[in-house]
Amino acid sequence: MAFRFALRTLVVWLGILVPAWGQVIPPPMKQAPPPAGVAAPAAPAPRDSVRDQGLVTDTKTLRRIDSLRRASDGRLEQIQQELLTLRNGGADKRRERELVTELRALNQADSLRQARARRYIDSLKLRAKGFPVAPHGDTLFYVYTKLGPFSPGERAKLTEDKIKRLEKEVFFSPDSLRIYPSEQTVDLMYGEQVLQSISNNDALWQNVSKDSLAREHRRLISRALSQYKEQNSLRNILREVGLTLLVLVVLFFTVKYLNVFFRWIRGRLTAKEGTWFKGAKLGTYEFFNGNRQLHAVLLLVRVVQWTVILLTIYLVLPVVFSIFPGTQGIADTLLGYVFNPLRKIGLALWNYLPNLFTIIVIVAVFRYVLQLIYSLKEEIRTGNLTIEGFFPDWANPTYQIVRVLVFAFALVVIFPYLPGSDSPVFQGVSVFLGFLFTFGSAGSLSNIVAGLVLTYMRAYKLGDRVKIGDVTGDIVEKNLLVTRIRTIKNEEITIPNSSIMSSYTTNFTSAAPTRGLILHTTVTIGYDVPWPQVHQLLIAAALEAEEVMTEPRPFVLQTSLDDYYVSYQLNAYTREASKQAVLYSRIHQNIQDQFNAAGIEIMSPHYRAARDGNQSTIPASYLPPDYEAPGFRVENPGGPRG
Repeated sequence: MAFRFALRTLVVWLGILVPAWGQVIPPPMKQAPPPAGVAAPAAPAPRDSVRDQGLVTDTKTLRRIDSLRRASDGRLEQIQQELLTLRNGGADKRRERELVTELRALNQADSLRQARARRYIDSLKLRAKGFPVAPHGDTLFYVYTKLGPFSPGERAKLTEDKIKRLEKEVFFSPDSLRIYPSEQTVDLMYGEQVLQSISNNDALWQNVSKDSLAREHRRLISRALSQYKEQNSLRNILREVGLTLLVLVVLFFTVKYLNVFFRWIRGRLTAKEGTWFKGAKLGTYEFFNGNRQLHAVLLLVRVVQWTVILLTIYLVLPVVFSIFPGTQGIADTLLGYVFNPLRKIGLALWNYLPNLFTIIVIVAVFRYVLQLIYSLKEEIRTGNLTIEGFFPDWANPTYQIVRVLVFAFALVVIFPYLPGSDSPVFQGVSVFLGFLFTFGSAGSLSNIVAGLVLTYMRAYKLGDRVKIGDVTGDIVEKNLLVTRIRTIKNEEITIPNSSIMSSYTTNFTSAAPTRGLILHTTVTIGYDVPWPQVHQLLIAAALEAEEVMTEPRPFVLQTSLDDYYVSYQLNAYTREASKQAVLYSRIHQNIQDQFNAAGIEIMSPHYRAARDGNQSTIPASYLPPDYEAPGFRVENPGGPRG
């Protein structure tokens, strides 16, 4: 007897320590379980075999624990009956003590088993999803465990179908819903029909007793049936139809008076055609005359009118659909199409406010930094601030470069705070634009670099007379890409900066204000004219020209002694580099006048004349009044021959 008692106790403890014959309890998952009696989020349809199988597998341990509990309950009844018999008979005290000890062990084992089952269910709640009992989309409660041959999904579907059949009962009474306890379950019944059987595992899932869970389910089902009956009663239907008609009547008059209102607005605008609508001009070009402007405004008013009317109709439709219980889902959907985007936009703007304030602060800081840099630039440009090695004409281009760098740095700082800056689309567009800029501006970048180099080389400035390649003229524009020159014939020529860097540049103006620009021209005179006289005549011709400086004095260089003549180069100083063409012309005129007045013929470079019988090349105004052309000389030394 003692051996059998010890063996039975060992079996009970093994059932407690190793539940489900060694099955390991899975670790908890991070998911909150739905609370008891509260509708959880909408789940898929109950016909989900995969989820059914998962729940059946997860609760297999619970069913084995429950089978041990039922076996233990059977043994408890036997012990209690035997103890009752022994106590009534009053004999075998030893056997009675053994039974009491075994009864305590079984009760303790049952408590431990119940606690282990509770912990196991708590772990399942974190990842298991039950099947909703939702007759019309509104979830009443969930089913998590299998009962007999029925899976959780089948149990939920059967209960849902039975509730729908009860909705069709004409004489349904909530008081007819009764709770009947059975051997292993508590049944919720309507008449002879079992709506739901609640097992011990169902109660463990909700952490309540079976009776409490049955009463809660009875309350939920009774309330759902009463609401369904109320919503589908004849009086309620008539009330809903009346409300619908009232809403439609209000909609009709709203649309009617909206049309009247907008018609009045159009009439007022038409009456103001000559006063409010006078057309729009940009300079001398007229975009809109008064009539076109009025028609454009009337078209805009009509668009606003139809937008308001359609929006009114769209907002009234959810009101109509919400009146009937069967179409309330449509009403929610229609309202969601309007309010969900607005809500998302509002939330996005609210969440973006910290970043927006950050961007505003960054922009304000960089704005004041640019103002400080601009002030320094102006001080340097006007000469109030002098930096050794930094010329005032560098101030503007340097400021432009620094401003671009400041803007680039500000953009880098602001970029992470822009909405969508971390999205793949935004990054892809940025990379694409960078790719286009890099490969599409290869030539432009070379011109920009050349423009910067030319700026800091100080090769020329605006207004300078320069010669770039074969082009001579005044600088009228210079930027980072090109330089524009206006020639003395008023031709504007655009030269890329990269071409200027690869060519040579002659600046006639840079030294003219201080040292003077030397104008030089070459005259060739025969060997028969004394060179001092030629020097004197050339210098006199230069000094007679306006804008030629007397100090330093003009000078003459004899550059070559050729076969038939001598090359004399006249050099004269001037500060007016932009008047070279006029000065050269005047100097050449004066040279002709001086040489003609001196009776010297300019017979170069290759001029031949026979003086016998020929007129002089000197203009008649410079010749003496009695000048006559020499005759031909004929000599006959031998005399006539007969």
